[in-house]
Amino acid sequence: MPIDLNEHLKNKRAQMNNDNKSSEPKRNNNNKPPFGGGGSNFDGFNNLNNFVPSGKKLTILVIFIAIILILVIERPFVIINSGEVGIKATTGKYEPTPLQPGLHFFIPFFQEVIVVDTRVRTINFSRTEDMGAIAKNQGIFRNDAISVLDSRGLTVSIELTVQYQLNDANAPLTIAVYGISWEQKIINPVVRDVVRSVVGRYPAEELPTKRDDIAKEIAINMEAEIRKFKNDPVTLTSVQLREIVLPEKIKAQIEQVQVARQEAERVRYEVDRAKQEAEKVAALAKGEADANRVKAQGVADAITIEAKAQSQANKLIADSLSQRLLELRQIEVQGKFNEALKENNNAQIFLAPGGSVPNIWVDSKSKRQSTVGAQ
Repeated sequence: MPIDLNEHLKNKRAQMNNDNKSSEPKRNNNNKPPFGGGGSNFDGFNNLNNFVPSGKKLTILVIFIAIILILVIERPFVIINSGEVGIKATTGKYEPTPLQPGLHFFIPFFQEVIVVDTRVRTINFSRTEDMGAIAKNQGIFRNDAISVLDSRGLTVSIELTVQYQLNDANAPLTIAVYGISWEQKIINPVVRDVVRSVVGRYPAEELPTKRDDIAKEIAINMEAEIRKFKNDPVTLTSVQLREIVLPEKIKAQIEQVQVARQEAERVRYEVDRAKQEAEKVAALAKGEADANRVKAQGVADAITIEAKAQSQANKLIADSLSQRLLELRQIEVQGKFNEALKENNNAQIFLAPGGSVPNIWVDSKSKRQSTVGAQ
């Protein structure tokens, strides 16, 4: 059966129109397409009313968000650590009682809290470069060394270390009077004035030898000056004199004096040593002489004692001799001679004049002489 081309094209066109109609979004009861479909855009916004809060809820939400932002940005609280105190200022006026370590709240825009360090702080007055941020965070600062004119107008540089501490009980008043940079208004001027006053009374060449006295005087005077401030703002912990930098000319003179002094000490030592040696030799000689003297004295004393004893013995003997005793002795001797004559008839006897003893016996035969004595 032959195909009618016109009829075929008509049917095809009708089918395409039906497909287009079926692809259009469905209309709701108000003849409007649903949210997200074709048609007017106002149809979609009407469905947003189910998700957007009302005006009262929106106000509350805005206030809540504002509070959160204020808490995040302004931080109406502060944490004070140990070794610190807080100073609360209300509309610019400091409260007299400091805030102790812990958590503290304040009203933003009307109040603020200033946290100050009450730990021991250190200022080094030296010629070295800055010690960096780490040292500053640890409460250690550096100022230039103090230039001082001595009693003769020579420039001397003094290096020292000062340790001090803010009085926490009076911290609000101290900050109110002197500000945050209170140490540069209290410590620094006092240190420089006291050092210049004390060191300026001495000549430069005497400073090294009187270092301890100068350091003690600086500490005492600085303590007295700090106490002159009202309300006792600062407590001075220690003052250490580290170095006295003298002019080169004075250094050279001091070195020459030290060399001469050392040479004089050496000569004095040699003289003392020679003197000690001489005293030692003299002591030995004196000791030997004393020993000889004692020895000689002992011998002389012994002779004297012996002579004295002999003299006394002779005296006793002489005192014991009497005329009758002598006659008795003579009779005894005569008896002995008589006994001898019995054995030797040729003997000759010579009697001493006065009849004293001993007598002399002479043997005429042998021509020998014998002496017989009796006491």
